[in-house]
Amino acid sequence: MPELPEVETIRLQLEKFLSNHTIQDVEILSPKTFPSGKEKIIKGKIISLERFGKAIVINLNNHYSLIIHLKMTGQLIYRGPNLVNPPPLSKNVAGLPGKHTRIIIDLDHNGKLFFNDLRKFGWFKVVKTDELKSVPFLKNLGPEPLKDLTPTHFQEILRKSNQKIKLFLLDQKRLSGVGNIYANDALWLAKIDPNRSARFLTKNESKTLFTAIGQVLNNGLKFAGASDNSFVTATGGEGEYQNHFLVYNQKDKPCSRCQTKIKKIKFSSRGTYFCPNCQK
Repeated sequence: MPELPEVETIRLQLEKFLSNHTIQDVEILSPKTFPSGKEKIIKGKIISLERFGKAIVINLNNHYSLIIHLKMTGQLIYRGPNLVNPPPLSKNVAGLPGKHTRIIIDLDHNGKLFFNDLRKFGWFKVVKTDELKSVPFLKNLGPEPLKDLTPTHFQEILRKSNQKIKLFLLDQKRLSGVGNIYANDALWLAKIDPNRSARFLTKNESKTLFTAIGQVLNNGLKFAGASDNSFVTATGGEGEYQNHFLVYNQKDKPCSRCQTKIKKIKFSSRGTYFCPNCQK
């Protein structure tokens, strides 16, 4: 699933590509993905894009907003006058449009925004802009590491949790935007065993982990996300963070700190990678 760096990469690109475009029509190829409300955004001019956790919000000048969640395999790819020389499509993209295209947003000046989704878990929802904060999904998101979280606040919410620290990091109601890739890498960077109880981390450990989370998320942004699976940027190209994983997807490879073999276990069906020597 695209995580904060992947979704923010898309938002930053689309903010540039979609600025001042007007929505002319919405082609819904999968009604499950966009069940209702398309008529409210047609003829709306795009004025800004926001991100809440792993969701993108497109705000229009008619006081409506379009919430988009990529879920596991969603892709948002732009083609139009604001991207003159698009890169070759990633191997992760099955055409534009292609067999996995679920939504096509037709823009003025021959622009198009394609939504591809292999597994069809992604969703679109239209709401009034002034009601965004009351949408249950957005309302229930926890604080975000790079935006509205401090080391002190982080320690406070850790102490209130009975979860294992790895599961805590994945809980979007506790902490929004962090997913499996960056949780693994942050715990490795902080030298913390993913099986530890969140509430029993020391003050120094929680501060170290807070810093590590920010560092891996910023690195993910620096490299435009990880394209080890289905993720592509809004140009249809690939990110490069998969070439810089610290521990994620490194099973049986030597730890870069101590050369111990990286182990992989399962937490709630999620692959968890760690160094049994470094992480305590």
